Amino acid sequence: MGDDSGGPLADREWRLIREEARDGPMQMALDEVAAETAADGGPRTVRVYRWDPSTLSLGYRQDPDTVDWDHCEEAGVSVTRRQTGGGGIYHDVDGDVSYSIAAPKRELPGDLLDAYHLLCEPVLDAFGAVGIDADYVSEPVAEIWSPACYLRELHPAHDIVAEGRKISGNAQYRQQDAVVQHGSLTYAVKAIEHLATFTGHDVDHDRFRDRVVGVDELTDISRAEFVEAVEDALATWADAAEGSWTDDELARARERAAEKYRSEAWIQRRTD
Repeated sequence: MGDDSGGPLADREWRLIREEARDGPMQMALDEVAAETAADGGPRTVRVYRWDPSTLSLGYRQDPDTVDWDHCEEAGVSVTRRQTGGGGIYHDVDGDVSYSIAAPKRELPGDLLDAYHLLCEPVLDAFGAVGIDADYVSEPVAEIWSPACYLRELHPAHDIVAEGRKISGNAQYRQQDAVVQHGSLTYAVKAIEHLATFTGHDVDHDRFRDRVVGVDELTDISRAEFVEAVEDALATWADAAEGSWTDDELARARERAAEKYRSEAWIQRRTD
């Protein structure tokens, strides 16, 4: 990129991987592999990705009994489990835009709040680039139903709102001396589909929409235009060159996805 508009980590080697459509287990495996590459001295990664098919990603400690397994099977919704905590997120193939950032732990602030705010800079920049006034929620907002990420208590550290409603959730985990931050940005709210993946709640669609807003409600840009804005914001922040996965990374990710993120032992795990 070569200008002075990047973030404080822009003097490192970064690659931008533009939006790729893959299934949930492979996307989660690629996050792990990106962390390993960064920890081993390879390039740091910023990327945008699409969940295809639509996927419910469970939080690390989430009770599998909160999932409507029959509905997910009938609707063709894949289910996997993230490395990060929090509640489940329905990632609609068209309604969700996701990103991740992987960098060595030693290069990031040790304080969790500082790390979140550093790595969320390009997310806020992306919203600003499309004319959306988004920022961290100013104070905690009470939960509606905790198993669903977008209905949990809103936290000023990592929950981003626009016009008072949640538009992005972000989470971090540490992996082999690296940090991965990934997040979900809502392009279009799919309230019916989102709530249908869960069981054991009485939240109606209107209440869900009162909590969550999509980019398409606030601006008339297309999903593709918004994806490009997110990619550009990440690339500028990191001064990243456009890149791709190596054959070795893809092979390791396929193996990791098969052994872990598709396995019943991982998806159905209980931590109580």
